[in-house]
Amino acid sequence: MSDYFGKEVPKLGFGLMRLPRKGLRIDVEQVSKMVDMFMEAGFTYYDTAFIYPGSEAAVKKALIDRYPRESFTLCTKLNALVAINEKAAHKQFYTSLNRTGAQYFDYYLLHALMESNYTRYDKLHLWDFVKEQKAKGLIKHFGFSFHASPQLLDKLLTEHPEVDFVQLQINYADWENKSVASRANYEIARKHGKSIVVMEPVKGGSLANPPNEAKKLFKEYHPDMSYASWAIRFVASLDGIITVLSGMSNTAQMEDNISYMKNFQPLNDEEQQIIHQAQRIIGKSSTIPCTACRYCTDGCPKQIPIPDIFYAANKQLGNGQAEEAVSEYIKAVSAGHRASDCIGCKQCEKACPQQLPITEHLKKCAEMLEK
Repeated sequence: MSDYFGKEVPKLGFGLMRLPRKGLRIDVEQVSKMVDMFMEAGFTYYDTAFIYPGSEAAVKKALIDRYPRESFTLCTKLNALVAINEKAAHKQFYTSLNRTGAQYFDYYLLHALMESNYTRYDKLHLWDFVKEQKAKGLIKHFGFSFHASPQLLDKLLTEHPEVDFVQLQINYADWENKSVASRANYEIARKHGKSIVVMEPVKGGSLANPPNEAKKLFKEYHPDMSYASWAIRFVASLDGIITVLSGMSNTAQMEDNISYMKNFQPLNDEEQQIIHQAQRIIGKSSTIPCTACRYCTDGCPKQIPIPDIFYAANKQLGNGQAEEAVSEYIKAVSAGHRASDCIGCKQCEKACPQQLPITEHLKKCAEMLEK
């Protein structure tokens, strides 16, 4: 349990980007059960965004219409890239208020700042806009989520010391990754005295299924602990963390997270050493480090399900499961949009927070899985 801005915040947050679905619709009944489990265990932090399809409306039905407003904290986000002008950007905020029925937001973020888009937040005067909403009481605390270099983070925090917190991608696999720079960005935020909400602690689910050599390490030490638990406890053990978001997609994942976070214990020295060994193993892994955020898919002219293809490929690249990889790939491209359909426009690469060479990976996936 951490105490931030005068309010205690448990170390596990519910990320609402990868909610369970029934067909194309979010399964609100299952989300409601997950919310009930989360609340009963004493957790309070919920994270959604204007651009998460159906998420804010589901939050209203599963949480806000069913629990007293003071019993939880809610965060949502404004994304400048989907706003054609300043008025449209402002409208996102009011749309989010209306969709959620939240009355106000405990936490509010300028969404996914990186090298390719951060100037647009200045151009649309969005820093001033969120400060105005805070002054009105419609936002309690504001900050930004970030996917870029430590140099840019330092620049933004120097120019905007008024932000209350930052949301960073931190996980043990990316701790020394040069493109993600988890450690360096964490240290910049702390240098500026900013508290941190952690996103992607399980790296889009990939750390719930790490390479076999890492699995062996974890199981030998804690036979009953999930692989995801190691990833979430790693980041929750850092100083200055408000909460750690887990994008839970079903009640089983919720049960698992609650089991080790309800009475959270930081990693001990032995566990830290095991994490260090796993970092070295994963550093040698040939898997594609995709977090399945799906920012790449919206603008794809060929509608290629890029994260699903990479998930299939990683079955073979990470664990040598060639048959399983092909089977998963067939399922991923069942609508007919294959890896080999890529035309190399690189729209996906401009949107990728991980700065992955997606077109190159797709070519390799096609060679490997379309034999």
